[in-house]
Amino acid sequence: MSDHPAPVLETGPADGPRLLLAHGAGAPMDSDWMAAVAGGLADAGVRVIRFEFPYMARRRDDGRRRPPDREPILLDTWRALIAAHGPADRLVIGGKSMGGRMASLIADAEGVRGLVCLGYPFHPPGKPDRLRTAHLEGLRTPTLICQGTRDTLGGRTTVEAVALSASIRLCWLEDGDHGFKPRKASGHTEAAHLATAVAETAAFVHALAGQGLGS
Repeated sequence: MSDHPAPVLETGPADGPRLLLAHGAGAPMDSDWMAAVAGGLADAGVRVIRFEFPYMARRRDDGRRRPPDREPILLDTWRALIAAHGPADRLVIGGKSMGGRMASLIADAEGVRGLVCLGYPFHPPGKPDRLRTAHLEGLRTPTLICQGTRDTLGGRTTVEAVALSASIRLCWLEDGDHGFKPRKASGHTEAAHLATAVAETAAFVHALAGQGLGS
């Protein structure tokens, strides 16, 4: 774990059910996309706690773009945030792309209440044969994955051929790419897809709150 403290942004009602939300590989916790999701969830009564991994926090300090930290550092950062904002069984964790994937790797072991992945990277770019799904086959944590049907890191055809745990529910966003943006000719809009993902996530978190989640 880096000694650089993870910056956090908290939005939403202080007494709302809590969602720890991580950014993706390339954009920070306060990107327009992350802000739109966090703001929508806050309006829906969810307490959203965004944070940054060490490499992104260093970029904030000096402006230099860096690749993501190694996986052990990313996972240790997740564990530290869960410890700081727990107890774990009263938290939902997740994030955009890489942030959600890292959360999925520790969800069962940490004993969190739920998991949300917004655009799960089922495989690396251009490498559909290198699936990142082995741990998802036996995942026990209740999970919501919001995914664009046209996602180049795991579109509908690819994902429906993968064995996934019964604890995972998929919310498909028609013609959406990895950030949920559809083509104009599809008749769908990015704003509508983001609103759907926010609504599905809020409903998922509040449903878990009814099972004992909360502050």
